[in-house]
Amino acid sequence: MSSHENGRSLLEDGLLQDEGEGLYTGDGSVDIKGNPVLKQNTGNWRACPFILGTECCERLAYYGIATNLVTYLTSKLHEGNVAAARNVTTWQGTCYLTPLIGAVLADAYWGRYWTIAVFSTIYFLGMCTLTLSATLPSLIPPACVGSACPTASTSQYAVFFFGLYLIALGTGGIKPCVSSFGADQFDDTDSRERVKKGSFFNWFYFSINIGALISSSFIVYIQDNAGWGLGFGIPALFMAVAIVSFFSGTPLYRFQRPGGSPLTRMCQVLVASFRKRSVNVPEDSSLLYETQDKISAIEGSRKLEHSDELKCLDKAAVISEAEVKTGEFSNPWRLCTVTQVEEFKILIRMFPIWATGIVFSAVYAQMSTMFVEQGTMMDTSIGSFTIPPASLSTFDVISVIFWVPIYDRFIVPIARRFTGKERGFSELQRMGIGLFLSVLCMSAAAVVEIYRLHIAKELDLVDKEVAVPLSIFWQIPQYFLLGAAEIFTFIGQLEFFYDQSPDAMRSLCSALSLLTTALGNYLSSFILTVVTYLTTQGGSSGWIPDNLNSGHLDYFFWLLAGLSFINMVVYMVCARKYKQKKAS
Repeated sequence: MSSHENGRSLLEDGLLQDEGEGLYTGDGSVDIKGNPVLKQNTGNWRACPFILGTECCERLAYYGIATNLVTYLTSKLHEGNVAAARNVTTWQGTCYLTPLIGAVLADAYWGRYWTIAVFSTIYFLGMCTLTLSATLPSLIPPACVGSACPTASTSQYAVFFFGLYLIALGTGGIKPCVSSFGADQFDDTDSRERVKKGSFFNWFYFSINIGALISSSFIVYIQDNAGWGLGFGIPALFMAVAIVSFFSGTPLYRFQRPGGSPLTRMCQVLVASFRKRSVNVPEDSSLLYETQDKISAIEGSRKLEHSDELKCLDKAAVISEAEVKTGEFSNPWRLCTVTQVEEFKILIRMFPIWATGIVFSAVYAQMSTMFVEQGTMMDTSIGSFTIPPASLSTFDVISVIFWVPIYDRFIVPIARRFTGKERGFSELQRMGIGLFLSVLCMSAAAVVEIYRLHIAKELDLVDKEVAVPLSIFWQIPQYFLLGAAEIFTFIGQLEFFYDQSPDAMRSLCSALSLLTTALGNYLSSFILTVVTYLTTQGGSSGWIPDNLNSGHLDYFFWLLAGLSFINMVVYMVCARKYKQKKAS
């Protein structure tokens, strides 16, 4: 018997053991050597501290760069407000676009564990490069002399952005895999572990925000007061800690086998269904092709039940007369299993829900761009102490840290009594609440800006690029609302794209959820560019000039609030029509 067949036999034995005695996991997970794993020795919450520690330190490193990046670009590389905001959102968008690379490698070839290991190293090298670019005098532009600020040279830009985009590449292998790898530690076929998995996503996001809290307070303070070299060096050190934490939990982890390229499988369904475009799909779905084995033909995946929608794709699973005569069922470019077809259907069903996350991510992008620039034009002092405007994002983080335990320990049990759902709210309900809160967030930001501009006009500060005597703490409500929106939308997305995705496509689907963040940042950049172009016609200063006192940033916030409301309505229609995955 081959090693593959032996592993398959062991896995089936494990499934039978699980059903009879509960000794083994029933979701096909294995240990690092490829053997079925005992529940009592691996996974569950015993493996999660290492994963949560990794995510906490990695996010501390990421937000240690991202939170105050716009300030570094304007104060050290001497970029204007619009150029700096565009560079930040473009980089952040790229950080959430590269996960597609990591996801395909994880699902198809390496598995989530080794993908995280390789890309963490790339990430660490990027952090070190960025630290050098902010430390060596030859890589830093000369300081401003009065109003004259020398621009950065080509080589200075090159080193800085090389390090920055190495980080973007590194995060591409980590982001789509860490949350899925953590969820892999809970057996989908065990109802008790399934409930714990819902709690894991809450505490996973909690860990993210602990890292973000340290970055947006302590790290930002170091950057503004002790220097950018040290301010970038500390996050690099924490990235090293993240790598050590991840490898430390190896003996306790449960692993899912890579199932081959999901992109190839999708192409096979399209090609096979096109080749059989003239074939009629039988009314009885049991006549469609599926393996007779207990587990799916796709490595690391359970079988999926047939669904009645998108029947044109079912043609790929119709057994033709020629195939019956020859007994040749092994060419997936001509004949696909029902599970393979259903994988593709699931992705198509998820698309409308996925698309509505883009506008929410555009709103979220304002926290590190326009909220910071709004804060720089407000009173940032408390006595003799000056608050860095980027530190106000701390209140977003505090909001998340406050709401996670409240949601997990109180809201879920109360909601469970009314809805009867294991996790209180369904993933779709949870995301919908978050989209509503995002509308309130942008409305709050607009109201604060209206008041700030009113004071600027009263004190004759419209033509002066100085801070208005309005406390920066007026921004707290918009940050707090954004934090509450995150708890519902982003964690809801984590749950939705893990639970509803096919077993062998979970990294890819996690990457697709992250792609909404990338496209949201790109959308933010696009809206910013279009608004600047349209509002500066005829020599006007526009909505977002370098001197915000003479602009109308409030109009920009109202524009995003309006888009968010329309997006919420579209989401409600899509969510009502969505059909849940059915795994056998």
